[in-house]
Amino acid sequence: MTTPTTRKTRIDELAGAAPDIGVSLVASAWRRVRRSPVFLVGATIIGLFVLLALLAPLLAPHDPGLHLLENQVSRADNTIPPAQPGHPLGGDQYGRDLFSRLLLGSQQTLLVALLATVIGLGGGLVLGLLAGAFGGWVDALVMRAVDVLLSVPSLLLAVSIGALFAQQSQFTVILAVAIVQVPIFGRLLRGTMLAQRASDHVLAARALGVRESAIVFRHMLPNALGPVVVQATLVLAVAIIDAAALSFLGLGAADDSVPEWGQMLGGAQDVIDSHPQLAFWPAGCIILVALGFTLVGESLRDALDPKRRR
Repeated sequence: MTTPTTRKTRIDELAGAAPDIGVSLVASAWRRVRRSPVFLVGATIIGLFVLLALLAPLLAPHDPGLHLLENQVSRADNTIPPAQPGHPLGGDQYGRDLFSRLLLGSQQTLLVALLATVIGLGGGLVLGLLAGAFGGWVDALVMRAVDVLLSVPSLLLAVSIGALFAQQSQFTVILAVAIVQVPIFGRLLRGTMLAQRASDHVLAARALGVRESAIVFRHMLPNALGPVVVQATLVLAVAIIDAAALSFLGLGAADDSVPEWGQMLGGAQDVIDSHPQLAFWPAGCIILVALGFTLVGESLRDALDPKRRR
């Protein structure tokens, strides 16, 4: 005989076995990622990085462009300022405080990565929207342009674009990295838009006589943006690495009084044999932050993609 208590226990067991029943996609995804150690590690790294970047002017003990320890630099003996009170990481080969330069460099890295990703996402949305919404010859034309851009390795394309400018700056780095990202977002959005064109709710809207513009912007685009937003998180990691690579190659801002991690890494190559710590710290920061964005992006993709759920 089944008692009310037994029925309630059975219902609770079923609810525990299928926690996503009756829950929206976003809420279901959040329920999974917040229990994921991979997501928590990545989110912690990103949170610390953003916090340090925002508070860098307050936390940096010295002006990163001042040669405060220049009297401790010796070209003859190949020595640089060691760690000392007030300078926890010592100085670089020019006598500037290394800790302050790392902190302020996080601001430039965050700014370049965010702006490049936003610009690349905007350009990709335009191309993907045109190809996915209209199809036909518009789709063919846009996709052939995207295929040409994707046929060139991303870093080589970014270097080629950056080298076109007569005067190098952070803007040229942002623009070069953004252009590389446009075809990635464009192809992804085009694929999700085409999948939405054949969905039941879009077909029903067309059968009811809804205008094509309303179908595209109210029914297709909102449902197609999920994978693109997740991809943006992953692309942030690539943007950080590409921007650092361009600065490392000398295609970034020429003024090294405003530090950037890739620029610091490039400047350390002259003394890397005798003072590898000058390259270790900026390289470690680049790798750690890129890892954080990658972990978060992979966790979100697994949570939002039904085929990848475990």
